[in-house]
Amino acid sequence: MFRTHTCGELRLANVGTNVTLAGWIQTIRKFGAITFVDLRDRYGITQLVFNEGLSSQLESNPLGREFVLQAKGKVIERSNKNLTIPTGKIEIELTEFSILNKSVTPPFTIQDDTDGGDDLRMKYRYLDLRRNAVKKNLELRYAVNRSARNYLHENQFMDIETPFLIKSTPEGARDFVVPSRMNPGQFYALPQSPQTFKQLLMVSGYDRYYQVVKCFRDEDLRADRQPEFTQIDCEMSFVEQEDILNMFEGLVKRIFKDVKGIDYTESVERMTWEDAMWHFGNDKPDIRFGMKIHTLKKPSTVYFNKQDHSGLINGANFAVFDGAETVLAISVPGGAAYTRKQLDELTEWVKRPQIGMKGLAYIRYNEDGTVKSSIDKFYAEERLKKIVETTVSNKGDIVLILAGSEERTRKAMSELRLELGEQLGMRKKDEFKLLWVLDFPLFEYSEEDNRWVARHHPFTSPKPSQISTMIENEPSIKDASNYLSHPYAQIKANAYDMVLNGNEIGGGSIRIYQRELQEKMFAALGMSKEEALHKFGFLLGAFEYGAPPHGGIAFGFDRLCSILGGSESIRDFIAFPKNNSGRDLMLDAPSSIDDVQLKELNLKINLS
Repeated sequence: MFRTHTCGELRLANVGTNVTLAGWIQTIRKFGAITFVDLRDRYGITQLVFNEGLSSQLESNPLGREFVLQAKGKVIERSNKNLTIPTGKIEIELTEFSILNKSVTPPFTIQDDTDGGDDLRMKYRYLDLRRNAVKKNLELRYAVNRSARNYLHENQFMDIETPFLIKSTPEGARDFVVPSRMNPGQFYALPQSPQTFKQLLMVSGYDRYYQVVKCFRDEDLRADRQPEFTQIDCEMSFVEQEDILNMFEGLVKRIFKDVKGIDYTESVERMTWEDAMWHFGNDKPDIRFGMKIHTLKKPSTVYFNKQDHSGLINGANFAVFDGAETVLAISVPGGAAYTRKQLDELTEWVKRPQIGMKGLAYIRYNEDGTVKSSIDKFYAEERLKKIVETTVSNKGDIVLILAGSEERTRKAMSELRLELGEQLGMRKKDEFKLLWVLDFPLFEYSEEDNRWVARHHPFTSPKPSQISTMIENEPSIKDASNYLSHPYAQIKANAYDMVLNGNEIGGGSIRIYQRELQEKMFAALGMSKEEALHKFGFLLGAFEYGAPPHGGIAFGFDRLCSILGGSESIRDFIAFPKNNSGRDLMLDAPSSIDDVQLKELNLKINLS
């Protein structure tokens, strides 16, 4: 027997017990003739005491960090207790030990505050995984997985695997493709999601399906993206939107309870896509804090059924505002106290290339009720006070204003709001706020491709009341500059996204399940009948055999784990992640293959 106990379980109640431990050496400390060793395994750390006799053996056979050690001895009470670890009240008085394996000096320290950089730790990921901080992340990931599976099992969902080698149907991100040796010149694709398979399972009568499943997308990477990622993928038959929302609110609340000990008893707020874009500048707003965006000038070219306040802005002979497509404002609590230096720093922040604004205007609303502004040369005090009133500001606040094109300015104001929320301590990592975003547009118009594109995916159904609008109208547009007047621009998707702390953690929809409507959707996206049959004939055919109404959702499992763990990056919660270039530094992948394999696959490499 290599061990009788783990390095994390012994307590004062075990004093006097003879035990055998096994693990890795974390630290070695020598005090005169006595040597102390911290032995580590997955479960914790226990201090070992080498007496004078055993210490003398180390002179000819010294120990080193990360050596694998077996230690036998008696549990005794520590005189200098370490209350920062669970085993800190005891230690093991050794009677014998055995070096099971030696280790070369690790390339970085195996501890929470390691000196290893990202690339180095990724190259030696098997060592990085020994660190307690990484171990806790993977334990949290497992806890989320276990909680989700338990909840879904209790609600009659069935875990059904779907294939990884499928047909390429590019619609959105690029597919990863796999050459077929047995079918020369033909390729499989790795699934971006099990979307069509789970719909086929609904046709097959498996009315509650789920998978914790790998998905693959060949897209540019950042902190919250990986070329392979994991979803909690779910689908239900004979449901409406309300059934989906209630079921999966329950799932996330269960995960909060099981993993974080949080009773999320409040109802989950719901917000339309239009309200999210209007008040927060994006479709995944962080509602842990207020500071809503106020539109002072709304362009006529953007579809928002909202009131603007152009009268407050126009006609002041201020070219920046007069020539802008839109003017947006945000009120910052306590911001009237900002120094000139702080305002200059915020101005430089919005001028950064990734934000892209030319400047920042402000109106201070002083405690005495007066206003002071960077644009008071153009706007009288009475007019400035009306702007302050419009932004629902209080005395002591400051109104920050951006102007420019609609899309860029709204995105910039959204980013500025989040930055200010961070600076003011309003985005606490231990506070969690859920939100449903509903009523997305079903279509977006691509001026580049001169056609409609699906905002979610081509299997999303319109709202029931708008199905006839889609069936009865043709998708063609005569005047691209006026596409917002087309009936398709007004159609809302029967879709929903779940947002947590400003991150989309799940998204889904009620699906199209009738062949006629699905063919109409494909036609709206510019597919010919022949192309639709080639890509999705199997699905269209299935819809002719009694397809039930159905809908579902997929949660970004890695992202959910990272938010619950308080991290900005999903890589911290994946055992073997890729770097930002999509490379596995440990395996040195992707890599070239030899000529024999190329020949078997009937492939030639052309890098020109």
